[in-house]
Amino acid sequence: MTGDFQPQKAQLIMTLRGMGILDSRVLAALESVPRELFVPPALRHHSYENSSLPITYDQTISQPYVVARMTEALKLGGRELVLEIGCGSGYQSAILSHLCRRVYSMERVRPLLVDAENRLRDLRISNISFRFGDGSKGWPEAAPYDRIILTCGCDKIPDILLQQLKIGGIMVAPEGHGKAQSLVVVTRHETGFERVALMPVTFVPLIEGE
Repeated sequence: MTGDFQPQKAQLIMTLRGMGILDSRVLAALESVPRELFVPPALRHHSYENSSLPITYDQTISQPYVVARMTEALKLGGRELVLEIGCGSGYQSAILSHLCRRVYSMERVRPLLVDAENRLRDLRISNISFRFGDGSKGWPEAAPYDRIILTCGCDKIPDILLQQLKIGGIMVAPEGHGKAQSLVVVTRHETGFERVALMPVTFVPLIEGE
């Protein structure tokens, strides 16, 4: 891990605190994961700006505030099994790996998944399992999950994903049409699902089907 970005990283953490991210474990995870390794080399000087950045294959690495807010909303205690739909660069996976027992991460763009696996292996993160495939179908073999996070937007959360969530479990997902998306927190109860909208967001779409 390079020390070149320490002043920018410290400034980002202060910015996130000022924006209301108060979970010390989430902030510590953001501080410990070197975001510069997850962005294209030409954009590394922007690594600790509070903005999303383009990566390969028309995908993005999310704004740090959005990563922090989504992670905080999962209310991770350290023992959870988490399903992540949309591995992308692997940055969100790396953050989660510090806060839960195991991450099951799915990605349908194979080169992105291979790059993420290699990157996380180089960082010696070993509690992430990867799968290439259609994230809208989830990963039923390892279900049910304590937490599910979608890092891609969908008009409506697929029911098959909701059914892979444990009773008492929490899902965080961008839901809505096009740019009119809301970050939604879904809690599964014995009697059904409770939804709370957190804030407007814009994510690349979840692509369903083969």
